[in-house]
Formats: sequence, C-alpha cells, structure tokens
Amino acid sequence: MGQEPMDKKWLPLTVVLGVAGVAVVTASVWPDGEEEPPLPQSLCHGALSRETAGLIDDGKGGEVSTEEWERKGRSTDYAVFKGCSVLRAGPDSDYPRGVYQLLIEDTRSAPGDKKDSVPLGPGFTGWARPDSAHVTLPAGCAARMGSTAPYIAASLKVPSQDEEGLASRKEKPGLVDPDTAQRNNATVMREVATRLAERYGCGA
Repeated sequence: MGQEPMDKKWLPLTVVLGVAGVAVVTASVWPDGEEEPPLPQSLCHGALSRETAGLIDDGKGGEVSTEEWERKGRSTDYAVFKGCSVLRAGPDSDYPRGVYQLLIEDTRSAPGDKKDSVPLGPGFTGWARPDSAHVTLPAGCAARMGSTAPYIAASLKVPSQDEEGLASRKEKPGLVDPDTAQRNNATVMREVATRLAERYGCGA
C-alpha cells in the first residue's frame, strides 16, 4: 500500500559500459504524457548526423539508435579503431535490429577501388556499392587522430544489400533497390569524411 504503480515510473536514458569497453545506449521507457528527452543528433563518434544515419535502411523502417565502441592499438602505428553499429526498431518491437556497421581505423593500405563501385565524387577518395562503401580521410587526419599510419579510412557494410551473403543464409534480398542503396551509401560516406575532417582539423 502507498507504493506508486510500476507503470508510472520511468527509466532515464543510460549508457552502459561493458567489460570490453562497448558503450550501449539502452532504450528509455517513459509513461504516457511525459515528455521524452531529445534524441542525440550526433552519432557514430561524431561521424554522422541522425538525419544522414537514417538514410540507410533495410526497407523496414524504425527509429535509429547506435552501439558505439573504440579501442586503442598496441602501438602508435595502429592507434585508431572506432566502430558503430546502426540499429532500427519498429513500434511493435522491443529489440532493435542491426542495419549497418561503420568502422573507422588507421591503415597502411593505399586507397583503392572496388569492382562495380562508383566514386564518391569530387573532393573525396573512396567508392560506394549497394552493400558497402569506403572513404579515406584527407592527408593529415591520421596524425591528428594520434596515429603514425599514413591513412585513416572508414568502411561501411550493409548486410541487407549483400546478395551473396543473403543467398548463403537463404534470406530474401533487401527491400531497397540497389541504385538507391548505392546513392545513400555514398552520401553517408561523404558526411563521414567531412565531419571527421572538421572535428580533427585535417580538412583539405
């Protein structure tokens, strides 16, 4: 008696740090009539705006959230490794599903092209396909980010557009047509390169 019912209580947005250093943003549960806190507008270690992050979809929609992590290398040669999984959850699901993954890391491999890809456009070194994309940050970004490796690269994987992977798992192809997926991937990677170069002061 005298206790407030459980449905009147709420859990604030929290960040949980696991043993491996993975930051997981847990979902908030808010009572009816209460104003929810604003969603974060900068995602994936500051590499993406929420609007751009939401361009890539598997055709099923849902609210965007992320799981972000990073670790330091054992030497100064490879000191940068940041990862971000972008998730979506529909109104009828309590469990967000992974839609794509973005990795940002230093590398000694020179930028190259990929078969059946399109370039990202003037001012960007990289390519895009429906299921993946790659961009190399401007010169000087590696040093600014704490690495002695010559390059910082960001790579994107979109499993719902990977026809070979889907076929091997006997899953249906993605609901987004390849041309749209490829354009969205290119837009995402251009923003990744632009925002990170601005953040670390290493733009062209």
